[in-house]
Amino acid sequence: MKNIQPIQIIGTQRSGSNLLRLMLNQLDEITAPHPPHILQNFVPLLNLYGNLEDPQNFHQLIADVCTFVELNPVPWKGVKFDREEISSLCKAQNLMEVFRVIYELKARFDKASFWVCKSMANVKYAYKMEEAGMRPLYLHLYRDGRDVACSFKKAIVGEKHVYPLANQWRDNHEACFQLQQKIEYDRFLQISYEDLLNSPERELKRITSFINVKFSSNVLNFYKSEESKNTAVAGKMWDNVSKPIIKNNTNKYKSSLSELDIGIFEKQAGEVLNKLGYCLEATGIVNGIPFSNEQLREFDQENKLLKEKARRFADPEGMKLRERQESLLNEIQARTLIN
Repeated sequence: MKNIQPIQIIGTQRSGSNLLRLMLNQLDEITAPHPPHILQNFVPLLNLYGNLEDPQNFHQLIADVCTFVELNPVPWKGVKFDREEISSLCKAQNLMEVFRVIYELKARFDKASFWVCKSMANVKYAYKMEEAGMRPLYLHLYRDGRDVACSFKKAIVGEKHVYPLANQWRDNHEACFQLQQKIEYDRFLQISYEDLLNSPERELKRITSFINVKFSSNVLNFYKSEESKNTAVAGKMWDNVSKPIIKNNTNKYKSSLSELDIGIFEKQAGEVLNKLGYCLEATGIVNGIPFSNEQLREFDQENKLLKEKARRFADPEGMKLRERQESLLNEIQARTLIN
């Protein structure tokens, strides 16, 4: 295979990563398919496959990952996954190689020189990527965490109470900062979601310069693309990607979160908010004393109730598409138990 450069978007979901990937997908040199979250879903299952040096175990992993990608809510158009070909292209018998080869096959099919993965939680596996020799370009995309919390509260995925949402947002971005300190400066670029909305052409020129590809104004027509329409159809939480940029999609938390919720978020993640240039608003609403065990139990119980409610009122078509992948993951675990 020709040399293809990986690009990894990192940060926290609900921060405009679909918008960014669809913009980049408009460029001929780049393919940016909707992510099936391969590492996030299969790293926790690796112990179920046994020794991957055993060809049978490794082939089973390849087959499962390929099927998982083929069941993605937003299909990967055109590319077909030959399990034997993937096995032959892997330089080592591990999940990271399967992940790399699958994305490279998509890039080769699309005649692209770069592939983009927007599984933002992959910041957890960045050092494994580095050890495997992938050396991605990293796009650290960030959004005001309080707006991220608002978005998660309305989404069918993720936590719903501000306490775990603040912790997740803080931890993800702290991991991004740590990664930035350990790799070459020319492989890491920070991007503000708010800047992307307010000055999309300027930001995309900065990003394409970083990647070293030619800017095209076609990136601003992302919402007209087939990939954008397919993404919007796959779930209501992605509706906006089939529309032009909504420039006022910021500061939602001021009307959507209570003063107490803002205080809880800022207590847990205030330092990172400040580091990324966001001002705190509810200082003093929540004192500096750590939350008690009783309070944490209350937060956890409320979070569970909110997640159950979100599932009950979720977009049925979006849920149906996601259930296919969930069923496969359940089958993998059941298969292992039977064996």
